[in-house]
Amino acid sequence: MGCCNRRCGLIAGAVFGALVAILGGVLIPLGNSVIEGTVEKEAVIEPGTTAYENWVATGAKVYRQFWFFDVKNPLEVLDYGARPVVIEKGPYTYITRYLPKENITFNPNNTISFLLPMGAIFEPSMSVGSEEDNVTSLNLAVAGAYSLVPIEFHPALEIMIKLSKSSLFQRRTVKELLWGYRDPMLKTNIGFFSPYNGTYDGYYNVYNGKDDIKKVSVIDRWRGKRSLTFWNDTYCDMLNGTDATSFPPFIDKKKPLFFFSSDICRSVSASYVNTMDLKGIDVYRYSLLPSTLASPVDNPDNHCFCRDFKTTKNCTLAGVLDISSCQDGRPIYISLPHFLHGSPSLREGVLGLNPVEVYHDTYLDVEPTTGFTLRFAKRIQVNMMYGPSANITVLKKVKDYTIFPLVWLNETAALDDETADMFKRELFSRIKLLEMIQQGLLGAGVALFVICLISYFVVRRNVH
Repeated sequence: MGCCNRRCGLIAGAVFGALVAILGGVLIPLGNSVIEGTVEKEAVIEPGTTAYENWVATGAKVYRQFWFFDVKNPLEVLDYGARPVVIEKGPYTYITRYLPKENITFNPNNTISFLLPMGAIFEPSMSVGSEEDNVTSLNLAVAGAYSLVPIEFHPALEIMIKLSKSSLFQRRTVKELLWGYRDPMLKTNIGFFSPYNGTYDGYYNVYNGKDDIKKVSVIDRWRGKRSLTFWNDTYCDMLNGTDATSFPPFIDKKKPLFFFSSDICRSVSASYVNTMDLKGIDVYRYSLLPSTLASPVDNPDNHCFCRDFKTTKNCTLAGVLDISSCQDGRPIYISLPHFLHGSPSLREGVLGLNPVEVYHDTYLDVEPTTGFTLRFAKRIQVNMMYGPSANITVLKKVKDYTIFPLVWLNETAALDDETADMFKRELFSRIKLLEMIQQGLLGAGVALFVICLISYFVVRRNVH
């Protein structure tokens, strides 16, 4: 009778262990469903959610650091046609994106409209000098007029240059070059980023994700239109993805992330590189592929971004993007810093450049469960072009077309310790607790089942 009770107890223990294991197994999909439901609820952009609080105003400080290309041999370029020699000077750092979104409007089609105000405040503690530091750089008015004025009008342009005592290069302060100065030739204010303070980016219309979480933060319209008008091509004018501050949750690292940047007037994609630890949080690092700014010869998708056969060597030049069509005609070329991934001829035309991927590449660190970008570095170089002219004195010695680097910027931000702790406390700690319960129940149940089953057969064998 005692043996029977032992065997019955062991059978009951095995059954109980199996039930506990089954419960642990059932909790895995159930727990995943609970996690997904919680994340999807908090990722919707509407008042009261975590996403909305971070969306209205950027919690982390966003900085724009500028490095200028200081010309060391301006007279040799003018007198002998020498190649410019430049030395990088910087960083000069500004706090940006410190203003919350404005004119936020919730639309009936589950989109939100808003304006993104622009502003920059100088941060001396993160700069190598003051805004009054001087830099020898390309004369924006002369280079711009050279690109825009037809060759038959170059004699008239020569008169304007001489009357204003302008030259191919000029010496200006950091503040003037970035935010504007009154040019003596054009009689108007010009600068690399003029006007900036007090201006807006947008209107943007983005999906709030309420009806479809896979569309959250995806841009529906920019400036009232569902496509761009800069490239005269359906493909190149597409508005793809988000603005890169966040993406739909549950990121699949096998798929690229798409985002639109008004700074470069186009949509791009970034691909998964590796998984990294950011303040105790696993993030996926995404980076732009070298093919992003490749020539159409190597990447046929870029054919519609090639607009000037002369300066791009019949569209064989890699690494630069002519964005004059979205800059009110200003002849601006965008590239990665130091012409990273660009054609060798770009660095041969200007001496002193040294592209290093770790310093000059653009990347995003995205938390895969929520889709939030927790750290990023957007690195862009601004360039202008000049070339030879038989009628303009300051260009008579120039031997070939030169895409000249003016400045490169690193716009960067990373979540702070307080936000990291909130993430770990509000989301990841709950996920880990649920995973521990699942694994604990499954492990304990399987162990109890196996021990009781083995013990049952041992008892049964000893009885016989």
